[in-house]
Amino acid sequence: MSQETILPTLPDLGARSDEITIYAGPCSVESAEQFDEVAECVKGLGLNWVRGGAFKPRTNPHSFQGLGEEALKIMKSAGDRYGLKTLTEVMDSAHCQLVADYVDGLQVGARNFQNFSLLKKIGQVTADSHQMVLYKRGFAGTIAEWLAATDYITDCGNTNVVLCERGIRTFETATRFTLDIAAVPVIHKQSLYPVCIDVSHPAGQRDLVPSLAYAAVAAGADSLMIEVHPNPPVALSDGPQQLTPYQFEELVAELRRVAAVFGKKIV
Repeated sequence: MSQETILPTLPDLGARSDEITIYAGPCSVESAEQFDEVAECVKGLGLNWVRGGAFKPRTNPHSFQGLGEEALKIMKSAGDRYGLKTLTEVMDSAHCQLVADYVDGLQVGARNFQNFSLLKKIGQVTADSHQMVLYKRGFAGTIAEWLAATDYITDCGNTNVVLCERGIRTFETATRFTLDIAAVPVIHKQSLYPVCIDVSHPAGQRDLVPSLAYAAVAAGADSLMIEVHPNPPVALSDGPQQLTPYQFEELVAELRRVAAVFGKKIV
C-alpha cells in the first residue's frame, strides 16, 4: 500500500470568470440628456452596466445632493432604452425598497461601510430578487472588518455581493486616496466574493485613471468602476476624475488588449 499522503481537495478560492465587468457612468445623474449620452456610449462599446448617483453623500452639506427619485427614473428609462443594467448607491434604509424598484444593482458607499442597519435592510429587500449589491470598503476599514460586515447582507438572504476596493485614506496626498491593489488577491484568497476596483476615486485625476485600471486588470479584478461624464468641467460632482466618452472609449479599447494577455475579456 502506498505511503503517499493524500491531501484533501480544497476549493480554488482564486478561480474567477474570464469576464471583467465594467460599471461606467457619471458620478451624479444630472439630467436625462447627460445620462442618456453616457448610456449610449456604454452600449456602443458592448458593455452591460451603466451607473450613476441618485442620492449623493457629500462632505459639504451645501454641495449637490443628487436628484433623488427623479434620477432613478432617468436611469431606468435609459437602461430600458439601451438594454443596460443599472447601478446606484443607496444611502438610507428608508430608500432601499425605492431604489431596488428602479435599478438592477444597489451600491453601498464608503461612508456607510459599517452602517449595519442599512446593510441588513439591503439584504432583506433584495433577499428574493438577489439583485447585485456592490459593497465598497470604508476609508479606514480593514479587509477583515470588510469581510465580516458582508455577513450583515448575506445573512439576510442575498449572497450576490461584489466587494469594491475604492482606495483607503493614508498619509499620501499625491492621490485622492491610496488604492490598495493587494486587496484583490487577498480577498480572492480569503473568500468567494468577486472584487471590483473603483479606479476613479483613488485617482482623483482623470489622467491617472488608465494606469490604475491596467493595474486592476493585471491584479485579477473581476470588475472595474469608471466614472464617465459628457462634459467633466461642468460636472456637479467629482469633475476632475471623470473621463469624457471619447477618453473612456480609448481606455476600454486598451483594457481589452490588456485583459486578453490574461485570457480575459471586458464586458
